[in-house]
Amino acid sequence: MNSDHLLETEYSGPFANYIHEAGEVNLIEELEISLHDFIRFVQNIPLDKFDYRYAEGKWTIKEIIQHLIDCERIFTYRALRFSRNDKTSLPGFEENDYVENTAANKRSIQELLTELSALRHSTLLFYKSLSEEQLRRVGIASTHQISAGALGFVIIGHQKHHQKVFEERYL
Repeated sequence: MNSDHLLETEYSGPFANYIHEAGEVNLIEELEISLHDFIRFVQNIPLDKFDYRYAEGKWTIKEIIQHLIDCERIFTYRALRFSRNDKTSLPGFEENDYVENTAANKRSIQELLTELSALRHSTLLFYKSLSEEQLRRVGIASTHQISAGALGFVIIGHQKHHQKVFEERYL
């Protein structure tokens, strides 16, 4: 599945920003490529920046990486539900509550990247298992319509968004 083949009926609301951030890419290829690019990028960040906050109340780089992990789990779970034709509307989540209830800043950067990598491999296996029909199945998450496939592009775009934030505000 390619992002430029998504139908207008496959996503709405705030999901559109992340899908556009993903760019015109192939889902499976970009899930893999973007992980390697992100890990390489993070490994080149100076060690003193991982616990840095650019302003009061902002997250550290470690907290953002944990946020990416948590969101990928949630987005993939939503995609699983929708791909299996589950029509139950799924609620949103409060990302700040999630970050406040982690121990991300006590973890090593390598531990966070290892978890992200393991999760992404699981996400890849899941998406590789889906048929075109399953990828196109739509559900409601956070009061917005989105397909299982579009959620994969949200994962990619969300990661790219935060990488840009690192570049612009942390480095």
